[in-house]
Order: sequence, then structure tokens, then C-alpha cells
Amino acid sequence: MSKELRPLLMRANRLLGAQLVEHNLVKIEDLEAASEKFIELVPGNEPRRASILAILAYDMKVVNEDHLLHHIVENDGVGLVDLREYDIPDEIRKTTDRAASWATWTVPFDREEEFTFVATAYYLSPAVRAHWEKEIGGRILWYATSLEAIADYLEQLTVNAAANPAAEPALAGK
Repeated sequence: MSKELRPLLMRANRLLGAQLVEHNLVKIEDLEAASEKFIELVPGNEPRRASILAILAYDMKVVNEDHLLHHIVENDGVGLVDLREYDIPDEIRKTTDRAASWATWTVPFDREEEFTFVATAYYLSPAVRAHWEKEIGGRILWYATSLEAIADYLEQLTVNAAANPAAEPALAGK
């Protein structure tokens, strides 16, 4: 994780954790334990593991990701998307900042007229929404998705960029 994105990664996870507690989706004790594990993982180069939500859902099994997605849909009116079933336009693929996407567990996945469609596993984190609203600078339609869907999509982008670096100049080094 680059030094520039580390504060975003930390804020995104800290604020997501606070919202999970505020919405009574996890207990404060579980969040504290997950935060300790998260801090240990941040210096490593494993973006798929540096996630407070992944620790809570997969390592500690104190939050069910499907339950969380249902909560977001019901309470925030956000739609659901499975990126594995979505044909993402080349324009979006070529301009996706993979490092920022890993830090926020969020990816733009389509654009229509003045709207950009954005999928995230971290919708409850105000830091994530603020980052992407500033980054995109236009109207956003938010969708919730799973950590696995985001990770699979980002890993596929990385594989595609490595296989054909000249075709994806905006992704070089990200």
C-alpha cells in the first residue's frame, strides 16, 4: 500500500467499523479485536486481507456479509450487483485506480449519461463514499457487493494489465 493511500485505508476501515457498531451489526469488543488484527496486516502487501470487514466476517465470523448486504439494501436503499456477472466497459477498466479500489473495497463499474455506477463492500464507511464522490466528481449510483466480488474483479484487472500492459496505460503501476 502506498504512503499516499494508507490514510484512506485506515479511515475507510475505522469508519466502517464504527458504523458496524453503531448499526448493532458487531459488538465493540469484536471490533477492537478485529482492529488489532487489521493493524498487523496493514504493513503487508496483501490488500485482500487488509480489511476490517474481512476479519470480522471470515476470520472471526461475528458478522455475516449477506446479512450486512441485506441491511444496507433495506436501510439505505442501495442496489446489489455481482460484478462477476457484469460486462464492464473498457473505458472503466482502463481508468480504474486499483490501489484506491483496494484501499476502499470499491470500484466504478459503468457510466451512463451523467451517472457513474459504483460498487462497494464498504458502503457504510463515510470515508469511502466521500473519497469516490470527490474522485468521480459527478453523480453516483451506489451498489453494494461482496468483498469477494470486489477482490475477484480487481485481481482480474491486475491479470489483464500484466498480460497486456500497453492496452491499459492508466493501470500501469497501480
